[in-house]
Amino acid sequence: MTALAGFDPARLLAYPIPEMEQSFTQKDTILYALSIGLGQDPLDEQQLRYVDHHRALQVVPSYAVVLGFPGFWIGNPDTGVDPRSALHGEQEIALHGPLPVNGRIVGRTRITSLIDKGAGRGALLYSERQILDAESGALLATTTMSHFLRGYGGFGGADGPVRPVHAVPGAPPDLTIELPTRSEQALLYRLNGDDNPLHADPKRAAEAGFARPILHGLCTFGVICHAILRGLLDYDATRLKSMKLRFSAPVYPGETIAVDLWRDGSFQAHVPERGVLVATNGLATTG
Repeated sequence: MTALAGFDPARLLAYPIPEMEQSFTQKDTILYALSIGLGQDPLDEQQLRYVDHHRALQVVPSYAVVLGFPGFWIGNPDTGVDPRSALHGEQEIALHGPLPVNGRIVGRTRITSLIDKGAGRGALLYSERQILDAESGALLATTTMSHFLRGYGGFGGADGPVRPVHAVPGAPPDLTIELPTRSEQALLYRLNGDDNPLHADPKRAAEAGFARPILHGLCTFGVICHAILRGLLDYDATRLKSMKLRFSAPVYPGETIAVDLWRDGSFQAHVPERGVLVATNGLATTG
């Protein structure tokens, strides 16, 4: 049986992703920062601003990816998609103001388009989440992402529009920030609400073709955000306005993520241990 057997693209496009209301405290905010590696150097005063509640706490901008997160909804049986076929392709955040340290928010996620890449080439599924303050209704952040669905191309849908990606400069990067991950980091990151077993269950990871559970793509996204804060923004979270990238390979917990940065906000990331690019076409806009 092929992936397309029983696949209903119209049903997927209309799939109702539940609205999420979420209350969070400064402990949740600190947990997120710790889960992407902030605080590994206990003498780094800049990092401590994100993990020590006795200070004027700052919020890592990439925290937006877990606020109002509806869970691994694409793995639900009624989507018609085999969750083993879904790969996180691209991720973007746009910050409309500083994220609060604590509060109550509403996350509204919707599927925006489904692109047919052709038989044997898969499909692209785009979705967007608006994160709003539950009391005022103010829009705090917008996140967009794509899933690449292996085996689902050729269903007869539109072949575009595909969102353009940013091309990093051809010149060598202006600096490279190397940040280590820990062997248990995926298990810690799961506490933010992403329970995809691919990141914890060795059997499920093997079924998907991986030697062992992999790091969440959104955890890699957070580590890269940390590198941008360190390398370009002197750890001032309020200066980051948006950030986007394309995932190109998974990271295994315990590996190093080396982020190549250009002064114009371009970036890419690789794992030196394996010599593989894990994120490409990155762009951060600042103010």
